[in-house]
This record gives sequence, C-alpha cells and structure tokens, in this order.
Amino acid sequence: MARLTYLEAGKLALAEEMRRDPLVWAVGEDLGRGGVFGQYKGLAEEFGSDRISDAPISESCIMGAAVGAAMMGTRPVVEMRFSDFALCAVDELVNQAAKARYMFGGQTRVPLVVREPIGIWRSSAAQHSQSLEAWYAHIPGLVVVTPATPADNRALLKAAIRCDDPVVYMEHKGLWPLEGEVPEAEEVAEIGKARTVREGRDVTIVAWSAAVHTAEAAARSLAGQGVEAEVIDLRTLWPWDREAVLASVERTGRLLVVQEAVSVAGFGAEVAATVAEALHGALKAPVRRLGAPRIPISYAPPLEDRVRVTEEAVAAAARGLTAAAA
Repeated sequence: MARLTYLEAGKLALAEEMRRDPLVWAVGEDLGRGGVFGQYKGLAEEFGSDRISDAPISESCIMGAAVGAAMMGTRPVVEMRFSDFALCAVDELVNQAAKARYMFGGQTRVPLVVREPIGIWRSSAAQHSQSLEAWYAHIPGLVVVTPATPADNRALLKAAIRCDDPVVYMEHKGLWPLEGEVPEAEEVAEIGKARTVREGRDVTIVAWSAAVHTAEAAARSLAGQGVEAEVIDLRTLWPWDREAVLASVERTGRLLVVQEAVSVAGFGAEVAATVAEALHGALKAPVRRLGAPRIPISYAPPLEDRVRVTEEAVAAAARGLTAAAA
C-alpha cells in the first residue's frame, strides 16, 4: 500500500492510463502549469503538450473538440476546473456526447471523461461551490462517478477512462488533501458497484463523495450511543447499486440518505423513492433525506456553514429514525 492524497491518486491514475494507452490525452485550461489545483503537475513534462493540451478559456470549445476527438477514436480527459463552469458546455455534453451512440445507431461511441470538481470549498461562493451531480444522472447516455477516497479516485478514474461511454467524473474539491491507503498494484473499479464503509443493524445511511466521510463520522458517534449504522458509499450515481442499498435497508428497516447538494430534486430523492417503492412493507420508519437548503452558497463562512450537512445533523436524523420505530 502507498499513502497518497486524493489529488495524487487521481494524477497517478491519469498518468498510468496515458502510459498504457497512447490514445488517452487530456485537454483544458491551465493544464500546462499543472491545473488550477495542481492535479496535472508534472504531466506536461512527461507527456508533452500534444497529450497534456492547454486550451483557451472557452468551455464549449473544449468540450466540442473533445467530443469530436472521442468519436474519431481517441480517449480525451476533459478538465472543466469547476462543475459550475461546465454549464457553459452543457449542449456539447448533454445534446451531443450523451446521445451520439443512440442517434448513430451504435456506429459510434464517445469514450470521453469530463472531470468536474464539485462541492463547497471555503469562501468560493455561489458560482464555484455547487454539487450538480443529479443534473447529469438525469441524462440518458451519461455515466456519473463520484469518488470519495484516494483509492477510489485512482481505481474509478481508470475505469472511467476505459469506459466506452461519456463519463461525468465529479471530484470533491474539499477532498484534494485527504490522505488514504492506495494499493500499489493496479486496481480498476467496477462502475456501478457500491462500497459498504461500515456495517450496522439499526439504520442504513447512503451517501457519496465528501458526504461519505460525514456519514462515517456520524456512525462512529452513534455507535457510542448504542445505535449501529450501516454506511454505504454509492461511488457511482449512474449506474447506481440499487441491489446493495435495497439489501441493506431490508436488513435494517430504516434509510437515511445524505448529500451535500441541494435536497430539492437531488439524487437522494431517487434513492429514497426507489427504497420506498420496493420496500414499503419492510420499513420500520419513514425514509429520510438530508441535504442543503435551496439557497445559493454564500461567500461568508458563517452563512456558508449554514448550508453544510454536518456530522451532528446526520447523527440526530439517524437517532430520530431509530427512536420513532422503537
């Protein structure tokens, strides 16, 4: 095992895939100087400007060129810097990349990875802090990946690059410095497979991305109070591991879905509805969701903190579910 940060693990995955396959390349703004967060540092020196390609400040141009290059047989990795900025290229991604395989009758595919850093990053305000994963999960033709750990950021990015469909790859900015154990041997994750972070008998907590760590911390706190929470990291939102979630909730009888994104129309609603439809008779308490209120994220730290889903809030919601059914 090697100890790497989340950022380093993603950079390692890209470098390994570029060494393995000469058709893999990356394009975006500021890549030549290492990327805005340093997630490409040193790659231009190894692979040259043809494969670590700096682009003008035009997200729609970057995405459109990459979609065409993917349809011609290469495997572009597109850096959007912030998921908020990727909205400038939503037509190229949603109307072109996502639909090309269907509209051309399977004669072409778009093996494209779009890296979109998501989530709250201190005092980045309303235009640099959003978690928009539910938007892309709604679009037929797109794969949506949300890694929570350094090991997954390596294994899932490798899987995304090898996927023959367009992948929206959403890395949480707040996780860049997170350290964790990463296998030295190559691991390529299975897209659509959840991970059980912690086993428990009393309540199932489902989360993804940075919210996984909040849920895990809450579960540790709950254990000291006699409540054993099972924590599931979805890892990918489309496809998502419906079977793993249903199996867990069938055992515990209770579900709490935790997301950083705005609760209204978030992906947590999909998980909650699926469980309610499939396991209504087996539930010991109503399904519960926790997410941000439907307001812009403030620049001011005290107001920013008001939209965060905290360990304390998760623990309180889980306790409420177990008490209601006692």
